Amino acid sequence: MLLAGCASDKPVTGGGATASAAPSASAASPATGEQSKFFVQADYDAQLAMRAQTAEGPEDKPWEQAIAPQMTDTATYKKDGPYHLCFSNAAVNNPWRQVGWKTMQAEVALHKEIAEFTALDAEGKDDKQISDIAELTGKDCDALIVSPNTTATLTPAVSGACPKLPVIVFDRGVETDCPVTFINPIGGYAFGADGAEFLVEKVPAGGKVLALRILPGVDVLETRWSAAKVTFDKSELDVVGVEFTDGDAAKTKSIVSDYIARHGKIDGVWMDAGATAVAAIEAFEDAGQPVPAIVGEDQQDFLQKWKDGNLTAVAPTYPTYQWRTPIIAALKILKGEEVPKTWKLPQPKITSENLDSYLQPDMPPLHYALCGCEDLPGFPGAWGGKEN
Repeated sequence: MLLAGCASDKPVTGGGATASAAPSASAASPATGEQSKFFVQADYDAQLAMRAQTAEGPEDKPWEQAIAPQMTDTATYKKDGPYHLCFSNAAVNNPWRQVGWKTMQAEVALHKEIAEFTALDAEGKDDKQISDIAELTGKDCDALIVSPNTTATLTPAVSGACPKLPVIVFDRGVETDCPVTFINPIGGYAFGADGAEFLVEKVPAGGKVLALRILPGVDVLETRWSAAKVTFDKSELDVVGVEFTDGDAAKTKSIVSDYIARHGKIDGVWMDAGATAVAAIEAFEDAGQPVPAIVGEDQQDFLQKWKDGNLTAVAPTYPTYQWRTPIIAALKILKGEEVPKTWKLPQPKITSENLDSYLQPDMPPLHYALCGCEDLPGFPGAWGGKEN
């Protein structure tokens, strides 16, 4: 099974996540509520272990690295170039996907053996992506790359394409092992645990923590919260609220302000995605309170706020550089070179010790630091950055 967290067949909501059914009961905790139905102990254990494993591959190219790879033979797909690569993209409907799409196009430009690159945007619609995949399989593509809009609904389309040409799936998964390789970073459990462990370390016992989530039933986000819940339930922290923000900055700020007014002081903020982290910070500033320990992500606006305010913060990541890897994988496959069957990329976290190396003041506020795009043609201008 090639899964991005868990099966899903509802609309995409953001980042690399896909929506699915609402969480169900198991292992209830008074502070943090019920554990998500998405929680799988074996997957949780495996992802947390991966954080300590050294990835194989070029040290300065994490998008080419792999954690504990099990290689698969691709000799049957070997053919002479030049090549026609095709890409069925779920959407470019948020900054994470927009940065990734620019990065993928720039990776294509590096390879002269790619004579043609055909990409279709499903615009976040399952029906359109099913149609797109059918169209692409009839366009004499040498390899097909798919970032599925949803998991369960797109599985038949991917399964139908596999017998016709080599298929590479990345970011979100499908419920079949027919793709030659499935590419993504470590995953949601690692992301969620990184943030929660940081708060356990930085917030004194008994400290009040507010957990901010985007939406229920989103596979990658559910596993992030699942891992955080495990950590919090073992700690002496007081989780005073678990609230959904819909990923809306104004709603995030309002929720945080309400909790400050209700409790007088909040000692830590955990987030399952950091796009609205700056809004949370502003709520404390407006209340005239110091910003507590906070979990964000690798968006430049948060990193800049962190630096300027000398905040106590951490930024788990879901690296955008993964958009380079499918192009590299497709070329390896077409040249008959082995690739990992499950290609797990490194998933670094940004800390106060390495913050300066990820902060890029000349890039737009919503640019993602782990784009891996700095060596690509057109950087920084093609990503909206200022030329030096």
